[in-house]
Amino acid sequence: MRFTKMHGIGNDYVYVSGFEQAVADPAAMARTVSDRHFGIGSDGLILILPDAQADVRMRMFNADGSEGQMCGNGIRCVAKYAYDHGLTRRNPMRVATGAGIKEIQLELGPDGKVASATVDMGRAILDGPTIPVVLALPRVVNQPIEVDGRTLLITCVSMGNPHATIYVDDVAGVDLERIGPKIEKHPLFPQRVNVHFVQVHSPAEVTMRTWERGSGVTLACGTGASAVCVAGVLTGRGGRAIVAHLPGGDLRLEWRESNDHVYMTGPATEVFEGVWPG
Repeated sequence: MRFTKMHGIGNDYVYVSGFEQAVADPAAMARTVSDRHFGIGSDGLILILPDAQADVRMRMFNADGSEGQMCGNGIRCVAKYAYDHGLTRRNPMRVATGAGIKEIQLELGPDGKVASATVDMGRAILDGPTIPVVLALPRVVNQPIEVDGRTLLITCVSMGNPHATIYVDDVAGVDLERIGPKIEKHPLFPQRVNVHFVQVHSPAEVTMRTWERGSGVTLACGTGASAVCVAGVLTGRGGRAIVAHLPGGDLRLEWRESNDHVYMTGPATEVFEGVWPG
């Protein structure tokens, strides 16, 4: 299996083009290649496939083999791969995902290859049962939740996958590996949830850390940063345009009033190519 290792500000995946080859069991392959000691090492596996309605289609599998609907950092890398490898030269590009077709505006570097991209992430889903959260609320904002003997206030948003944002004074001091999985698998979230702890510096700047469902601690989460942008507005902590500092780098987010869509801008980087024997 020929593959390409890519990352969006440290959120790394193994990418396989389905235009030339097939992966019979992508869930099992995701578990195998994601292992950072015995595999290639990644947050998961992403397949780049033909699509009848879009330029390409993306299927994303977490490190535990579960399939996600959308990945913000991953879709920028899909667009870069598709453009740089000649699968399509459309700009803007349309990429089909489990959360619908997303339009991506590409920014080219001096070498003519994609350096960064702005993704139209679409409208945020705010209705509790649709996120889904086991709460019949039109919006889940500053909702108390009991975890590990503590009461936390969560604000929930779906960007095609569910996210819970928790605001803290010192994000670096959060024991993410301990508390992250407890929130991810809390009974309140029937499909589990991505967990983000956020420290606000100003209405236009935050620092965040992520526990990603199915993958654990990741250096970045694009859909999560988009959800954090929305959560900031809902809780009165942030403006509609922010810079989010993540462990792997920065993303720019904007929740536009003109069309109610969230836009995410960030880099996409190809690391290396290789052949996996499986």
